[in-house]
Amino acid sequence: MRLRPVPGLVALVLAGPIALGLVWTGLPALGILPAAGATGPSLAPFAQLLETPGLARSVLLSLGTGLAATALSLALVLVLLAGWLDSAPFTGLRRLLSPLLAVPHAAAALGLALVIAPSGLLIRLAAPFDADLARPPDWLILQDPLGLSLVLGLVLKEVPFLLLMALAGLNQIDAQPRMRLAQSLGYGRVAGFCLAVAPPLYRQMRLPVLAVLAFSTSVVDMALILGPTLPPTLAVQVTRWMGDPDLALRLKGAAGAVLQLGVSLAAIAVCIAGERLAARLWRTLGSRGVRARKDGIVRGTVLVLVAALALLALAGLAALVLWSVAAGWRYPDLLPSRIVATHWLQAAPDLGTAISTTLAAGLAASLVAGVLVVALLQDRQGEEKDAGHDAERADGRASRWLDRLMFLPLLVPQVAFLFGLQVLFLDIGLDGSLPAVMLAHLVFVLPYVFLSLRDPWSALDPRFEQVATSLGASRARVFWRIRLPLMLPALATALALGLAVSVSLYLPTLLIGGGRVVTLTTEAVALASGGNRPLIAVHALMQLLLPCLAFAAAALAPRLLLPRLHGRRPT
Repeated sequence: MRLRPVPGLVALVLAGPIALGLVWTGLPALGILPAAGATGPSLAPFAQLLETPGLARSVLLSLGTGLAATALSLALVLVLLAGWLDSAPFTGLRRLLSPLLAVPHAAAALGLALVIAPSGLLIRLAAPFDADLARPPDWLILQDPLGLSLVLGLVLKEVPFLLLMALAGLNQIDAQPRMRLAQSLGYGRVAGFCLAVAPPLYRQMRLPVLAVLAFSTSVVDMALILGPTLPPTLAVQVTRWMGDPDLALRLKGAAGAVLQLGVSLAAIAVCIAGERLAARLWRTLGSRGVRARKDGIVRGTVLVLVAALALLALAGLAALVLWSVAAGWRYPDLLPSRIVATHWLQAAPDLGTAISTTLAAGLAASLVAGVLVVALLQDRQGEEKDAGHDAERADGRASRWLDRLMFLPLLVPQVAFLFGLQVLFLDIGLDGSLPAVMLAHLVFVLPYVFLSLRDPWSALDPRFEQVATSLGASRARVFWRIRLPLMLPALATALALGLAVSVSLYLPTLLIGGGRVVTLTTEAVALASGGNRPLIAVHALMQLLLPCLAFAAAALAPRLLLPRLHGRRPT
């Protein structure tokens, strides 16, 4: 069943807002913003940007933290797979993958801050053993000038994502035969994996790695919580200029957004250069026959580091729970003196509005994305059945391009095109509205729903549909009565993932919503600067609770709906 307009519609949803946003960001950067009285082409915004004190340091911070976080995350994932794939410790870590992926970036950053702060859980644990820690130490851990805490927060979130992408990539290559061949030739686990498995695996996960790099160099919510402040990273500085009531600063902000795009592209260029260097290194090691059989220290170190990251993430969640019900939790007490529900009751009025807005935006974006992805995948099924003609082979090439286009919203820095979308929506009267925020969320939700549903959709045994067709069922009936019910668990999981992505979106909500659309994420990040830990914990937990409930509903819904779809009573 072909739905030929659907691929074009999906491409338009993905690329249209980004292209328009980049154009409308470029115009103010060139001095064209009639609302601010700027009507002529000019390079004055760039000149004003270059005169900003600390600009070079902001650029270096963005570049350095992004590259460091991506390189560390990738190295940890590859060495973990090399040394521990299919082992008992790896199975244990893999069970934590889904829960850690469901944690929004802002909630993870807030939890990490409560653990590593000078009065956080880690120092409280060490305080009984060191008299100097009777009072919170005067250490600059959070918002340190080098951005180390920001790098740690990014690694905490990106390792689970890259590990998930790597596991999906391993299914596309013959990993186990390659590993067995390398080990039969005398290579150690890590060396054999790096020489025989890592090159084809990296080709499978290259776009996700670049997406992580682009995100890490331009992240705003985590940088506001964990990143340096004097000066901040470039994306944070640009966001502040864009939100300033002085319209003249919007021109400077637009120029900064263009610079942020250049910084992310420069990071990608560095990554590509690193790929070539690594490829040359692998060839050299392979030609010299370096076996590296004794790799126990490397394997053990990486396992300890990844386990420590998982424990740190779980400790952050525990800190959020404790602070949300704590009363009189003074340093260096390890636990609160009393458990109360006061903070939840105080936050309840504000939470109601934020939760309803978050759910409205998330559900709308996820459902629309789900419909588009199902229609796209169904169109591909029809395409494969008709394969063999030249036109259909051309469609196959178009499908591959569309797969790559799915990563476009993840590769272009959000701040580079969202400001332009904000200006565009302002011109057409859509700024600050919930539909505009839903549309912005759809751009980011659609790729994740597609990536989540693509493999299960194509893996369905075609004999189910062949039998139904041979019995005289039409293509539409086969879809509604066979494929859709069988795909319901995967579809529900994809929709839950879409909701989780929507809940975590900070910058699209902040800029497109214009401060008038408040979600749990924007509220949690805004509270982070206030220092009210109980209220911060309540909002962060609610931000985490919604995706968890969505995944629980996704697990439960097929069990309730499938018997009804098949005309049987649930047991």
